[in-house]
Amino acid sequence: MRPDRPIFVIGCPRSGTTMLQLMLHSHGRIAVPPETRFLTSAYFHRRLHGDMRDADNRRKLAEWIATDKTTKFRELGIERTAYVRRAVEGPGSLGSVTGEAFRAYAERFGKPRWGDKRPSYIKHVDVLLRLFPDAQFVHLIRDGRDCVASLKEMPWYTLDVFHAIATWAESVDLGWSHAERLPAGTYYELRYEDLTADPESELSRLCGFLGEEFDPAMCEPRYMATTAVPARKVWHSNTHKDVTRARVGSWATRLAPWEIALCEQVLGSRLKSQGYELTGSPRASLEHLLAYHRTVARRRLSRLDQLARDQVNRLREPGPLPAMLTSGQLSLARIPQPRTPSDQLIDR
Repeated sequence: MRPDRPIFVIGCPRSGTTMLQLMLHSHGRIAVPPETRFLTSAYFHRRLHGDMRDADNRRKLAEWIATDKTTKFRELGIERTAYVRRAVEGPGSLGSVTGEAFRAYAERFGKPRWGDKRPSYIKHVDVLLRLFPDAQFVHLIRDGRDCVASLKEMPWYTLDVFHAIATWAESVDLGWSHAERLPAGTYYELRYEDLTADPESELSRLCGFLGEEFDPAMCEPRYMATTAVPARKVWHSNTHKDVTRARVGSWATRLAPWEIALCEQVLGSRLKSQGYELTGSPRASLEHLLAYHRTVARRRLSRLDQLARDQVNRLREPGPLPAMLTSGQLSLARIPQPRTPSDQLIDR
């Protein structure tokens, strides 16, 4: 049976995840839409949405996904009424109602397999596995100094450089945790620098992990940019061009000397573990180190608070969570799968 597992692209913001999204979307069997904003929101507000075994609750959730401006549903380019109908008629679980939107997006392109891309998903891998227990995760890692330099320039990034550095550190640390604890065939890492240097080799290996044949179209993602990258996202303009290494190492001229010093001091072991060389810059000032560690402490407390609240909510789930849409999900739910024509031929 051909694989139909959901694929999630994760990583630190500005690490090249949009480029990788387009590469995957260029594959003949995989559709990965622009970023949406409803998966984790639907999960963390699941008690408000109620038991998805109730068709009326499925309708209300699907209508929220399809109409609320915060969900970015319009980026999918699918018909709202048709999605709500298929969500109501589909399986009664939270993962199924949300997954139907992505499945409809894949069908829009005549593809059997869907994915999703959002860098912040790296903090919610356990949540996504609760919704899609057969999911696969692809973590794209980029030199942390380049990520920090790029984040500083984004019009939508309103935090300071200390938060930017902490964001990259968290993504690497979470990656190590996922690599250690997730089952084989679930988590995969690759580096932005390697992907841009030799797209064919890196994508061939990635396809092997995904259980797919390599598609040469993946090496020319610019052809999918007009379809899968909203025009308003001008910070993704490079996705409309050939794959390039022009920005690799550009942090050297985009970061101030004190920012480089701080990056290399607090991220040094992580950078070296990922194969990045340090410049040997002077030590960061005590003032900058204290500011960074205060930021890290606040972020950690916020994350622990969210995890604690979710653990409490897990004790009183409003209804089923796992999707029942793919062959793997149906198998895990112990639901008999439809017999294919080839199965019937074997019986004869």
